[in-house]
Amino acid sequence: METGKGSDALERRPELAAALAAARKAKCPVIVAKLDRLSRDVHFISGLMAHRVPFVVAELGADTDPFMLHIYAALAEKERALISARTKAALAAKKAQGAKLGNPNPAEAAAKARAVASVLADRFAANVMPIIESISASGITTYKGIAGALNSRGVQTARGGRWEATTVRRIVLRTGT
Repeated sequence: METGKGSDALERRPELAAALAAARKAKCPVIVAKLDRLSRDVHFISGLMAHRVPFVVAELGADTDPFMLHIYAALAEKERALISARTKAALAAKKAQGAKLGNPNPAEAAAKARAVASVLADRFAANVMPIIESISASGITTYKGIAGALNSRGVQTARGGRWEATTVRRIVLRTGT
């Protein structure tokens, strides 16, 4: 989960940015369960309100007064600061007790993460390869052409993006076909 803190909050939360863009395009609101799931930053919430980005906080209701949204946003921001202070204090207390903080073996953790990513990439490639083979069988054989066909069919890449020739090439090479 990414933080909603800071001026670059939307850059670090691409799914939220996409949801807001889709809502603007469809002229409908983004609905969140609780305000702090959207952000714990008054400036961010105010910016959404100032730019007329519609959002509804289910916990508060669709007709919540903007003034009250600012109050709730300020409370959420204060809670974020309190959570941070409690976490820092707890970590400092643990360290003072002699506990070693952090991952004891970061290289091992990184290797495990790479292995998991590789398994997921293999699985995705195996799932999309039949579609690529179907497109190839229809006469489209260039990576660029296959990428265009995948995009026109609405098939997304593993990260939810658009296909490019290089992405198709990597899938084909990964599967060895």
